[in-house]
Amino acid sequence: MSLDERKRKVLRAIIDDYINTAEPIGSRTIVRRHELGVSPATIRNEMADLEMLGYLEQPHTSAGRIPSDKGYRLYVDSLMGPQAINQHEIALIKQWYDTRVKEVNEVFQETAKLLSRVSRNVSLVLAPQIAQCAFKYLQFLPFDSQKALAVVVTDSGLIENKLIEIPEGFEMDDLRRIAEVINNKLSGLRFDQIRADVLTDIHQQVIKHPDLFRSTTDLLRHTLNVQRGEKVFLGGATQLLGQPEFKDIEKFKLILAMLEEEQLLYDILTPSNTEIVSVTIGEENKFSGIQQCSVVTATYSIQGQTIGTLAVLGPTRMEYAKMVSVMQFMTGQLVEVLKKFGL
Repeated sequence: MSLDERKRKVLRAIIDDYINTAEPIGSRTIVRRHELGVSPATIRNEMADLEMLGYLEQPHTSAGRIPSDKGYRLYVDSLMGPQAINQHEIALIKQWYDTRVKEVNEVFQETAKLLSRVSRNVSLVLAPQIAQCAFKYLQFLPFDSQKALAVVVTDSGLIENKLIEIPEGFEMDDLRRIAEVINNKLSGLRFDQIRADVLTDIHQQVIKHPDLFRSTTDLLRHTLNVQRGEKVFLGGATQLLGQPEFKDIEKFKLILAMLEEEQLLYDILTPSNTEIVSVTIGEENKFSGIQQCSVVTATYSIQGQTIGTLAVLGPTRMEYAKMVSVMQFMTGQLVEVLKKFGL
């Protein structure tokens, strides 16, 4: 069911007010703050309809309404108006880069600090993926009677290794045959060309030993991250303490624990679509630890090649319009700084 214009105006007014106040919004508040030309009774009816349709929720029987994830999604997609980044923030961003960044290895940590300060939320920055190495071969070397050393060699000469458990009943000849399967499939491929279908094919041939397959793919992923020089920089985790949603210290601890999982941070910063700026709201997040949060991500590119990602993580009651503008401006400034350093 599509919403008529009045329902859309009421929903936008409720979300705008809730973002600003973090308090459930009642009908009289809407009438007082917004010139919608209707009575509180009419507003109550519209709010009841919006709740029935799943766009609003009522946290307590006598309270006003708050937006649902579905309501926020409609707001982001078609209701919120543009909100330009203000001149004070523009000046802060430019001055920050001018005065704090003297070497290229300072760019990304300072970007994380700056983005957190401007957004008042947690910030994540994925550093550029500079190199694209190719898989050369995998080799298993005996370590002791129960363990073997898995070694990956790339065309750039990088060598990475991982100590793995030898499956019960396996001999070194069995491991060598598995290495041969993997080498036949992957040799010469750049790591960003190793797709899920290739790994699935390998998995089918070593399906009796999922732990061995998992250890091998973990090693391949680690090799790629080391060669690329990928690193996630984090800023402003304590910013969440200033948000009413995270006054409950247990909720805050849950988010902190999530932010310590490096692979999870890489996954958050890996875009699931081709949009330059994207917004993931509440339960749209596939990671259970942040389903009370929203994430705004933005990729940044040089010469048409995407080289990294910025993200802001905060409560679903986020200033979405401002965050989109901040991310658009920040990515532009970051690219200009990187170009100065010859990247």
